[in-house]
Amino acid sequence: MTTLDYLPWRRPAAYDYLPAVRDARQDLTYADLGAWTDAVAEQLAGYGVGPGSVVAVMLPNRVELLVVMIAAWRLGAAATPLNPMFTAHEADYQINDAGAAVVVNAGPDAPNGGCPSIGVQQLRRTSRADRRLPPPVTEAGDLALLIYTSGSTGRPKGVMLTHGNIGAMASMMAEHLKITGDDHCLLILPLFHVNAICISFLTPIAVGGQLTVLQRFQPLEFLAAIEQYRPTYFSAVPTIYSHLVSQPAEVAADTSSIRFAICGAAPASTELLAATEERYGFGLVEGYGLTEGTCASTANPVDGVRKPGTVGVALPGQRVGIAAPDGTLVPTGERGEVVIQGANVMQGYLNRPEATADALGDGWLHTGDVGILDADGYLRIVDRIKDLIIRGGENIYPKEIETVLHAHPAVLEAAVIGAPHPVYGEVPVAVVALYPDRVVEIDELLALCRTRLTKVKVPVAIHLVATIPKNPVGKPDKPTLRQQFQS
Repeated sequence: MTTLDYLPWRRPAAYDYLPAVRDARQDLTYADLGAWTDAVAEQLAGYGVGPGSVVAVMLPNRVELLVVMIAAWRLGAAATPLNPMFTAHEADYQINDAGAAVVVNAGPDAPNGGCPSIGVQQLRRTSRADRRLPPPVTEAGDLALLIYTSGSTGRPKGVMLTHGNIGAMASMMAEHLKITGDDHCLLILPLFHVNAICISFLTPIAVGGQLTVLQRFQPLEFLAAIEQYRPTYFSAVPTIYSHLVSQPAEVAADTSSIRFAICGAAPASTELLAATEERYGFGLVEGYGLTEGTCASTANPVDGVRKPGTVGVALPGQRVGIAAPDGTLVPTGERGEVVIQGANVMQGYLNRPEATADALGDGWLHTGDVGILDADGYLRIVDRIKDLIIRGGENIYPKEIETVLHAHPAVLEAAVIGAPHPVYGEVPVAVVALYPDRVVEIDELLALCRTRLTKVKVPVAIHLVATIPKNPVGKPDKPTLRQQFQS
């Protein structure tokens, strides 16, 4: 079930002259990618990088980020990609926590955590043969990536993913989504996350497909890129689809090359999925997963029954269950914590044995998400356990209220948080962003909630905002919303 064929030294020679990866500056065949990787590996070896080392890379989306990552693997080292928008404080924390030997960044003014650094413009393009590289030996148990969590529950933690983990994910996604050498992914998600690395890069590259990297998402530029490059799929978050369906009616593009698109990282309303499919003509496959599970654990099928409101079925080779608080699995149709098993599950958190034991101690990856499995094995995410609102002893799941608000045609996004209350402990408060040029009265939204929700679930207040703040993976930033609207 696990492949390591994404590694240049394991690819078939027949791939050499096929297109591999490109961005606005580069257009590389598989042979080009392999040669550049070896040149950068020589350069990194000069900084003492070898088996067990960590290479930090802090760059925006560009081909060089991928080259550095593979070059680290070429030497038996791991890579830790950083958000290029990090402050020096945030970047230094990750660089030092990961124990990086060297940092590849935008240049001398970029954070380096006090480590030696290489500016992206100083990366070698060709081998100088100034040192002999050891033969490439990559085992499934070798650490490949340290991906840091967003830190919503404290200081960010380094998720340890081996080549076995990322190889399993590439194989699982290729099988489930039927990715072949004919596929071409258009990358718009940030490469400091596993979604972009595993789904957009490793999955097609492992089977001889290709990748086009966009540095950032701009709706018109993105649609123009689809027309120019003719990709067959892409992966995005609900916010991106919100921007696409919000484009003026006169904005049109030939998206006929797209055979499907993936939606993940945050819950998407069924209305948003339907609006995207109706406007652009490609099917949307909603999926679910965590960094700790190397990105994805469930997805709706590309060719098969797609159940709106669910995040699909377990990927091949994974087991998804619903657990009660005591850890026992509950029957079909009952809610509980989503738990996962499979070759994709992380090794643990770097230097965090207690957090690792909490997440993996009983042999399951505990996600912290509340879900329900139906009789066909389709998973519906109810909410985050930590986002649960307890009003006078009643459990209120914000996603249920958000789903009702999303049903209003003027509502683009909705996020519900708990606000402190002197009598009930917590009460629900909603924050809503509207589609451009749409107007709605708050009383109208409250009336909609009253018709579809029991009284205790109706928000005590609804705040209309221009945009809902997001965290780095595109999810509503509920800690920020709580600071703004809990008083």
